[in-house]
Amino acid sequence: MEKLLYSLWREPRADADSFREVLVEQLCRELAQLADIHGVRVSVVDSEVLSADARRMVSQAPAPDALLSLWVDSTCASAAWESMIDQCVARRASYLVAEAEPLPSQKQHPAAPGDRVYGMCQVVFFRKPAELDRTSWLALWQDSHTGVALATQSTFGYRHNVVVRALGEDTPGWDAIVEENFPPQAMTCDHAFFASGGDDALLEQHMNSLMASCAHFIDFEHIDVLPMSEYLIKPLSRH
Repeated sequence: MEKLLYSLWREPRADADSFREVLVEQLCRELAQLADIHGVRVSVVDSEVLSADARRMVSQAPAPDALLSLWVDSTCASAAWESMIDQCVARRASYLVAEAEPLPSQKQHPAAPGDRVYGMCQVVFFRKPAELDRTSWLALWQDSHTGVALATQSTFGYRHNVVVRALGEDTPGWDAIVEENFPPQAMTCDHAFFASGGDDALLEQHMNSLMASCAHFIDFEHIDVLPMSEYLIKPLSRH
């Protein structure tokens, strides 16, 4: 099985919430009916996460308005569903990724299929520093940083997506895409985001530890951080 991630852009005339409804109520439900698609998740920038706008960072404008996750038998069959996607978006970019899920969001805050997942999903696109080879980069990120991230933030869901291959010509060159689930209070409160419990000294410690760790494996000149609302439309069977 393969995982595909699609960055999606809405038509300029469409507002954020209307785009969300098209994706959640129309496109994703239709995709979930296809036999070749075994899992569907979508995260989208909408009015529910407007208060988190201060956490937004964009290095490659315009940033995407949504991230669609599909688990499929093979990318070779993508023409069947990409024609459906193209009818609902102004633009798309696609990536074949290798996913790891150190912290499954459904364990702490389960959501019924089609419902909005609790809190916000912070979607992060980034590149590795040019001086790092891929093996060293993955070790710094996945083996070393993961524990720091989980210890210094209030995440209840954490997914790594290593880009195996960018698909198509109009595809921004990212090395990784991360999906992090945070409680709603983390949209506006640093103490809630960094799990410091209102302790200013602990907040500073957590922020400094996280940023120092991130600096080892992220090229900060090429990073997009996008707060989104997440919807798990068709959970992937783990059996």
